[in-house]
Amino acid sequence: MRIVAGGISHETSTFAKSPTTLADFAAGFGFFRGPAVIERFRGANICTGGFIDGAEKHGFELVPLMWTFAYPSGLIPRTVYDALKGEFLERLAQAQTAGPVDGVLLDLHGAMVAEGIADGDGDFIAAVRQTVGPDCPIVVTFDLHGNHTQLRVSASTAIIGFDTYPHVDMAERGREAADLMVRIVRGEVRPVMAFRQMPFFWSAAAQVTAHPPIDEAFRLVHAAEQRPGILSITLATGFPWADVPNMGPSVIVVADRDQQLAEQTATELSDWIYARRERWYRQPLTTRQALEAGATAGRYPIMLADMADNTGGGASGDSTEVLQTFLDLKLTDALLLYMVDPEVAQQAHAAGVGSRLRLSIGGKSDPMQGPPVTADAEVKALSNGRFTYDGPMYAGLTGDLGTSAWLKIDGVNVVVVCGRAQPLDQAFARSLGIDCAQMKYISVKSAVHFRSGFERLGGSIYNIDARAVHTHNFGALNHQHRRHPMYPLE
Repeated sequence: MRIVAGGISHETSTFAKSPTTLADFAAGFGFFRGPAVIERFRGANICTGGFIDGAEKHGFELVPLMWTFAYPSGLIPRTVYDALKGEFLERLAQAQTAGPVDGVLLDLHGAMVAEGIADGDGDFIAAVRQTVGPDCPIVVTFDLHGNHTQLRVSASTAIIGFDTYPHVDMAERGREAADLMVRIVRGEVRPVMAFRQMPFFWSAAAQVTAHPPIDEAFRLVHAAEQRPGILSITLATGFPWADVPNMGPSVIVVADRDQQLAEQTATELSDWIYARRERWYRQPLTTRQALEAGATAGRYPIMLADMADNTGGGASGDSTEVLQTFLDLKLTDALLLYMVDPEVAQQAHAAGVGSRLRLSIGGKSDPMQGPPVTADAEVKALSNGRFTYDGPMYAGLTGDLGTSAWLKIDGVNVVVVCGRAQPLDQAFARSLGIDCAQMKYISVKSAVHFRSGFERLGGSIYNIDARAVHTHNFGALNHQHRRHPMYPLE
């Protein structure tokens, strides 16, 4: 059994101003081709790592084509997308020339948008389908935040989405995809799929899968997956910052041969979820409201998820409202991770550890991010930005935040970086000498993923909607292409 694998992965924010370049794909988790894919991702907690595990478990030949991932950012120019797709298809054709291809495993995101192509993932899968023909099975893994379409459902043989947020089950879903692929190739199952979309916005604060309310939805999904004839069920919450017609939550049911079973199950689950749509929306807190709530609760550290400036969703990472509020309130033992400001990071490196200098921090990418904060700062530590994630999310993978510095402004600590990546765990802060457990206030430019590495600190956690381009006040987003009506706006 010979299975090819690979993927082009991107979560595209059409509201972000900076386009996503080929260099951005190389600077994400990297650009890997051929055997380098297996060398890099064996044992890693991503779907491709699960594909590799599955090949070793079942003894099939895994032929890696190419794998690349760019951190969430702006629209992908058509020339960039065409170059990536073209190389993948060329490598796929070469693999077909070298021998029979029994199946294709794709590691994708589900919210990729290219210039002129609203459904980047669907277009990509359709191109793969055209290359391998109608009978070759294509099994695709997707992020929880996919904006799914009928095109990608029709072009795939089976779709398997993440079950967790933070995404700690990526390798597990990859193994599930490999297991299913083997059963398909052996003729043990013949997947059919049903797809339902739901017109509402799902707040990030209501998507933490280990906690209410979404845990109840996934319990229902997992119970339905145990029914005879059901192979897999994907519940996707959507990605609101991609202004595309199919933006929003959806359910995809994969059944064995029984289309009616798939349709009935998809309708049952989507109806149940949509009937409870008010449970999946939360009015976001302001920065001061969250600090006051944390002080009243008395549970420290008080953690603020600065989700409107979530670099993991494509935001620029230099909004200043939280930093300015920390300084205005004269907080001590406060920490902000990470402020994206290459100019300040370079200034800190030029000055050296122990120096004090007056800096204009953040607020440089967009007026929506707020004005820069001007303050006297001490340079506490410097870094080249390279580190290894300690997990559980992306455990074992390396990150690179570029030229970075730990600055201290009175009682407020700020980690300034060049690269845009959300703080998934405490590894990079620790590499600078920062002990997060000693902080009373921690703000992270993340919505939920930070919980994988920070929730263990205890304390209290609040999602806030500080001034930034990725506001969770969905009515303030200038959607031009989404469906109408969508709850809670209409």
